Amino acid sequence: MNFTKKLLQFVFLFSISISAQNQFNQFINHVNSLPDSSSKAAAVDSFMTYARTVGIPFIENSYANFIYLGNVSNISVAGDFNSWNSNSDMMTKLTGTRFWYKTKTFELNARLDYKFVRNGSDWILDPENPNTCAGGFGENSELSMPEYIQPWEIEYNSSIPHGTVEVKNLFSTNTNSNYQIKIYLPPDYNPNSTESYPTVYFQDGYEYVDLAHSVNVIDNLLDSNKVQKIIGVFVKPNNRNEEYAFSKRNQYRLFFVNELVPYIDSVYNTITEADKRLVLGDSYGGNISALISYNHSDVFGNCGLHSGAFQPNNYEAYNLIVNGPVKNIKYCSIWGTYESLFTNMRIFRDSLLSKGYELKWIELPEGHSWGLWRATIDEMLEYFFPALPSDVKEDKKASPEGFNLYQNYPNPFNPNTVITYSVPGGTSSNKISVKVFDSLGCEIAILVNEEKSPGTYEVKFSDASLSSGVYFYKLDVNGYSETKSMVLLK
Repeated sequence: MNFTKKLLQFVFLFSISISAQNQFNQFINHVNSLPDSSSKAAAVDSFMTYARTVGIPFIENSYANFIYLGNVSNISVAGDFNSWNSNSDMMTKLTGTRFWYKTKTFELNARLDYKFVRNGSDWILDPENPNTCAGGFGENSELSMPEYIQPWEIEYNSSIPHGTVEVKNLFSTNTNSNYQIKIYLPPDYNPNSTESYPTVYFQDGYEYVDLAHSVNVIDNLLDSNKVQKIIGVFVKPNNRNEEYAFSKRNQYRLFFVNELVPYIDSVYNTITEADKRLVLGDSYGGNISALISYNHSDVFGNCGLHSGAFQPNNYEAYNLIVNGPVKNIKYCSIWGTYESLFTNMRIFRDSLLSKGYELKWIELPEGHSWGLWRATIDEMLEYFFPALPSDVKEDKKASPEGFNLYQNYPNPFNPNTVITYSVPGGTSSNKISVKVFDSLGCEIAILVNEEKSPGTYEVKFSDASLSSGVYFYKLDVNGYSETKSMVLLK
């Protein structure tokens, strides 16, 4: 039998019903049953040809099969899922072949970074996986499970208006050092105009630009009318650990509020109220963002935490917020379940909610990485500075206090998304309807149509028959209605 016939036979075998075993296990059992290395090598070659057409790691439902083909003494998989431990997930070699594998189970919407470690010390990207994600220590291979939706907003779109980026240097007397800063200005920004803008201050600013593609994110969100026009301030630290967490944290905090903010306000058209300033950061950058906003809530009324690492100085920032007086600060906290701090972030979330803070939180099956942070910048910006309505009429009925319709998640989606809405306490039972419409205004689904008591509710929307495009979902209650858009991306 020639190679083509063997391949066709193999693909046919893998296309039949697999109720008893999955395809990968069938392959492993098949190779183990073969009598000699020659037939085993032919089976491996056929499988690799097939697997490369569908993607490696070879994913079946919630199973991810990592594969390496080569002559090594041993090889392991290290990544977000095992704290990058090179000895945790050793791969198994198929006897009589060069084929190594490791099978692991993940959530269907998980996204994780990993590398292979050959012979205990040689860290490499997965040679069979072209998908990578930038990390703080270079590129990593990316595992994205079937229901993970890649962040469209990080990609550069040549067909839309783009903001401009200026580079400045600012000397700080508080830290006795010079800082490099990139400033994003929205399209059509005019320094002579009377129009002013909210400001977003990014810790690890150059990484947010280079690794998280924040400029693309802002451009795309503005073009999609998802956020207000904002000015972005991206600050590059000089001694990250000391400035964000340890010996220089207080000097850096004072540089931020007493030198950087006044400088930005003096040069650019900013809105100077605290509720129009956001400071955000990742990991230790979240720690210093929390310290800055809590100690200076009159300057920063918004705080964004990407996997906020609060452990420095015996959880100084964490304890200030959880045990101290309530400040006028709005929070957004996002973290992954494959990072060790996720239990602390859950407790932090519960503490903030119990103290009455306004908080948006998102927990995802991801790790402590730029892959998570780059894909959720939009969540923060849309939460803190949502687009202003362009068609408000003077006689529009005011929103009943406490009724809220939130942005669906994930968005874009394929094929499932969740819509959240809230009914405030202190109200009687209300007749609620949530409906979905296409871009022509035709009703395509009624998700809710019943009496609802006070509380926060989630409803799932899924329709595999719909084509890619923009859809709208509408909340109606007591004569008040609110509509938001969502994107189906297949």
